[in-house]
Amino acid sequence: MTSDAGKPEFTSEMLVGLLAEPDRLATFAAVVLGAGDQTEIVVRTGLPVRTVAAALRRLESGGLVGTVDGRTVAVVDAFRAAVRARPPAPADTVEPDPDRATAAVLRTFVRDGRISQLPAAHGKRRLLLEHLVTIFEPGVRYPEAEVNALLRAWHDDHAALRRYLVDEDLLTRRDGVYWRSGGPVDVDETPE
Repeated sequence: MTSDAGKPEFTSEMLVGLLAEPDRLATFAAVVLGAGDQTEIVVRTGLPVRTVAAALRRLESGGLVGTVDGRTVAVVDAFRAAVRARPPAPADTVEPDPDRATAAVLRTFVRDGRISQLPAAHGKRRLLLEHLVTIFEPGVRYPEAEVNALLRAWHDDHAALRRYLVDEDLLTRRDGVYWRSGGPVDVDETPE
């Protein structure tokens, strides 16, 4: 894909595709680190000459390397162009809570579906935990390994999350088995 000016229009998918092959990635890395000709690239990468030549042809046809004053150089603007071409990410992946305080806490402490940091203030932490406990179905018993896996998807310190949920009486633990014992519950208001 090229623009009207004849320059390639870079997308993140295109860059990933060009660098997905280990030989091309190693070749590109060598160029970025200053290898300016095929011989230097072969020495730095340890790849065969034919492999480097093929990788350079593909990288050049993709617009990631070029030649300036007889030396091979990386076209680092390709990454900037790919970022600019990418549509903006959705504003927030967390569904807004009708309660403004909870929504504010979630906007502050949840990024891309993960807890970025645990709130120090008890009230904010409680709101976050009440949101988090909804991943557990009421009435279902969970072994500790499953609880850890579910919480690890939200935050690396899953043990702290588990401890907070138990301390706040949102989860109950007995003999290595956990179940939801608190927090909000969605009620279907469909008339019968």
